[in-house]
Amino acid sequence: MKTRTALACLLLLTAGAAAQAAPQSATPPNPPLRGEVLETRNVDGYTYLRLKAAAGEVWAAVPTSGVKVGAQVTIASPMMMDNFQSKTLGKTFDHIVFGQLAEPGAVTAKPHGDLPVSAVAASPAAAKPVAKAKGADARTVAEVVDGKAKLAGKSVLIQARVVKVNNGIMGKNWLHLQDGSGSAASGSNDILVTSKETAAVGDIVSARGTVRTGVDLGSGYTYPVLIEDAKLVK
Repeated sequence: MKTRTALACLLLLTAGAAAQAAPQSATPPNPPLRGEVLETRNVDGYTYLRLKAAAGEVWAAVPTSGVKVGAQVTIASPMMMDNFQSKTLGKTFDHIVFGQLAEPGAVTAKPHGDLPVSAVAASPAAAKPVAKAKGADARTVAEVVDGKAKLAGKSVLIQARVVKVNNGIMGKNWLHLQDGSGSAASGSNDILVTSKETAAVGDIVSARGTVRTGVDLGSGYTYPVLIEDAKLVK
């Protein structure tokens, strides 16, 4: 995964979009960006917006939207990227914000990288144990996190509950999974998974993908471990 492409995946989530938990990234969540839409440019997968914000004009990129010029919008989970080159637009942005459009009246979601695992673990549903998958490559969430050094580059199968989802980020969906194993204090109770498939929060899924370690996406977002390009089965 190339660094610039991976960073775009993360930020356009929220990063939407997912460090997988507070212990893995010291970057605090950024406040929402609000402004008036002055210009829109749609490309495959997402929409570029030129906004009139409190601090001046700024470009933003969000998943494909039908927002119109003149609309007042809120960009949730904004993250700034410098010198971003858009090949589809043939333009290099000195500065651009990636995030998601917040629905009017909705509670702004934090980037997946800033979701404290302990906040999810406090929910009885999230903390309830899920049976371990069966098979030679089956692992619990804690076994993947704690055994990441030996599992790097290998395929693993985990069965766990979805506790957070960010969909449609540069062609991928980003999900946090927990199965009741591990410790919230160490971050070993939560694993970030990227996939073409998706699921809803609360779903129990089987996910098979490749373990990646030491993933540095820049802007303070580092992933000690994640499971990439997983196949999900509910």
